[in-house]
Amino acid sequence: MKSKNNRIRNRRSASDILISILTYVFFAAFAFICIYPFYYIFINTISSNDLSQRGLILFLPKQLHIQNYIKAVKIPGLLNAATISVGRTVIGTFLTVIATAFMGYMFTRESLWGRKFWYRFVLITMYFNAGIIPWYITMRNLHLTNNFLGYVLPTIVSPFFIILAKTFVESIPKELEQAAEIDGAGTMKVFFKVIIPVIKPIMATVAIFAAVNQWNAFQDTLLLMTDTKLYSLQFILYQYINQASSLKQLVNSSSSSMVAQTVATVQTATSIRMTVTIIVVAPILLIYPVFQRYFVKGIMIGAVKG
Repeated sequence: MKSKNNRIRNRRSASDILISILTYVFFAAFAFICIYPFYYIFINTISSNDLSQRGLILFLPKQLHIQNYIKAVKIPGLLNAATISVGRTVIGTFLTVIATAFMGYMFTRESLWGRKFWYRFVLITMYFNAGIIPWYITMRNLHLTNNFLGYVLPTIVSPFFIILAKTFVESIPKELEQAAEIDGAGTMKVFFKVIIPVIKPIMATVAIFAAVNQWNAFQDTLLLMTDTKLYSLQFILYQYINQASSLKQLVNSSSSSMVAQTVATVQTATSIRMTVTIIVVAPILLIYPVFQRYFVKGIMIGAVKG
């Protein structure tokens, strides 16, 4: 009987090992599928442009150089667009996080007049959208065309973020807020001194979402901005991908000496597209590791009530 139990235990252990191996293989393959496109683009930007143009760079870089990045910085308007994108991401994310945290907190206060009405009034905007034309007319009437504020003001209030923040705040013991009020703290003091330090995980989660949305946005530039000084980096990427063939002529002609350029470093449409893509994507990829420790906790607590 004892030997039979041992065989059953060993059989289960073998099956567990097999399942573990299959799980690791599956997730390793999935991770490779997710990471490889970025890796492929990167190695092509630091390899021979001629080989890259012919599709010969697949897994390892060849004839390493960084001329693509040096020349990309000289692309007209790229640095200014980067400044606009960084500015809208930092300012827009900050305003979104503060507004989300405050509204999420206020919607949990029973003393707020018409609390349920205003909460539902905000949420209904998730389900009904007037469309692009009414949105554009509204933005134009508010003088937000060719205006940097057109990037940050419309994104301050997000119903989805408010739901996450409200649910998170509801998980905080009411005794903390009541103790502060007994000590004479008002609404704003309770918010900044008590609520803000406790809800940092959900604020970090909202910051990630808001930063990614701001950095990746280009449609608002397409619709609202005609001033080239207000073009965002994503919109520049959108233009350059469509105009890479003509742009390579500009970049190559702006070099100090065409004779000094080798076949490996002469810009091609492919090298332009891939280099600008890496420049645009890399900064936002660096944000996630900073907030990763808050992300899971924030999204779980903010999404589940009870």
